[in-house]
Amino acid sequence: MNIPMVDLKGQYETLKPEIDSAILQALAETRYILGPNVLAFDQEAAQYLGVNHAISCASGTDALHLALLAAGIQAGDEIITSAFTFIATAEAIRYIGAIPVFVDIEAHSFNIDPAKIRAAITPRTRAILPVHLFGQPADMEEIMALADEFGLLLIEDCAQSFGSRYRGKMTGSLGCVGAFSFFPSKNLGCYGDGGMITTDDDEIAAQIKMLRNHGSSRQYHHDVIGYNSRLDELQAVVLRIKLKHIDDYNRQRLRVAEQYNRLLADSRFTTPAIAADRDHVFHQYTLLCDERDAVREAVLAREIACAVYYPVPLHRQKAFADTAQPDLPVTEACAKRCLSFPIFPEMNAQQVETVCEAMLDAG
Repeated sequence: MNIPMVDLKGQYETLKPEIDSAILQALAETRYILGPNVLAFDQEAAQYLGVNHAISCASGTDALHLALLAAGIQAGDEIITSAFTFIATAEAIRYIGAIPVFVDIEAHSFNIDPAKIRAAITPRTRAILPVHLFGQPADMEEIMALADEFGLLLIEDCAQSFGSRYRGKMTGSLGCVGAFSFFPSKNLGCYGDGGMITTDDDEIAAQIKMLRNHGSSRQYHHDVIGYNSRLDELQAVVLRIKLKHIDDYNRQRLRVAEQYNRLLADSRFTTPAIAADRDHVFHQYTLLCDERDAVREAVLAREIACAVYYPVPLHRQKAFADTAQPDLPVTEACAKRCLSFPIFPEMNAQQVETVCEAMLDAG
């Protein structure tokens, strides 16, 4: 049975009439740059996330970059973050000449370990940038307390956590600014690249709106050197439709994850933990296993997708060879043992059983 990591075609088929009609209407209106759907999506997303401002942009990487700039991060500032994440997290830090300071993670959550943050704080530290990896919020109470104690900015990487709550509050509403990705495979994904920055700070919001649009606060008046990072109108059409379904999509992902956990209980696999005080929206279903590569090859041989997120931590990447190389034993152990399996809202119980059978039979 061929089972993909995510079934984008199946999801499109369920939304096809509404999406096709809305795209044709947008084409007919010919307002393609910062048009009515972009403005409406920004407002609808802000309301959903419980923030004063949601400002869309061209990608999740741009969202991180613009968020850091608007928050006032400067060259030479140190930003504490996780090395167990996609490169965009630290890439954005380096874009503005700031310095990523990598600390270890918790094995049960794959998120940054608050207990390791304090020792990494120096006089040059300006911000903490937790990543809500795979859809589960980091331990924000402890991280927020550290940020308050040391007067640090708190910037959330929410690329994988749209719709996830920490103690009742949405990710993206917990720090001074949050950054989201709408890459097609995300829980809320468009049909290309897209991103969004969230904040309650009016000044930061105004700065981001200028930065995403060539530094312009009004047409042909440029207050700062900005960027061309506007969400496409047709992508906004898709996102507005999918936003109405996001809670159900996330519930269905949790259903799949819970079935995986039941079927794999008491096996050699260490299944992902689901904390009681936060929502895990399972952008990825990632577990730990020994002989990871042998399991992966056996599962792939049965035409079932699986992937490694992430095989090389950022502090071991060539691109960060000039950055301090800390000892991160949990990060490196997880990178050697992590394996992700198919998960998407449309996945049925039989498909989950088939994946688990292949896993349990492997090796």
